[in-house]
Amino acid sequence: MYSGRLDEWALPLERENCRVDRIVLEGMSFSGRHGVRPAEREQTQEFKVTVELEADLAEPGRTDRLEDTVDYTKVRAVARQVIEGEPAKLLETLAARIADGVLALPNVAAVTVRVAKRPPSMAPIDGAAVHIRRTRA
Repeated sequence: MYSGRLDEWALPLERENCRVDRIVLEGMSFSGRHGVRPAEREQTQEFKVTVELEADLAEPGRTDRLEDTVDYTKVRAVARQVIEGEPAKLLETLAARIADGVLALPNVAAVTVRVAKRPPSMAPIDGAAVHIRRTRA
């Protein structure tokens, strides 16, 4: 029950401000030639990418200005460039490349990347995926 003291609500509000804000781009789909086996590199495969980044979104929430936040199109462009670019053997390598690129964008404090594929050689599984988290050094 509220006693009427003004400072009684201060602590919960301070805790509220300590939350981490996130931007999530889910289920991006790109084609690439990645994998350990030569057959995986001969034909393109579909890769699904999810990027969750941490950033302070208080300012863009107040200003409604794109330049105050993280531009989603730039995050998507990083993921696309990695998946459609230089071949890699491991999903781990792709996820790390995406994480490095996203962390290089302004205002990004941390990033979690999930890269998945559905390799025919591993049927009947739904997919193989790697999930990594990186923070700004």
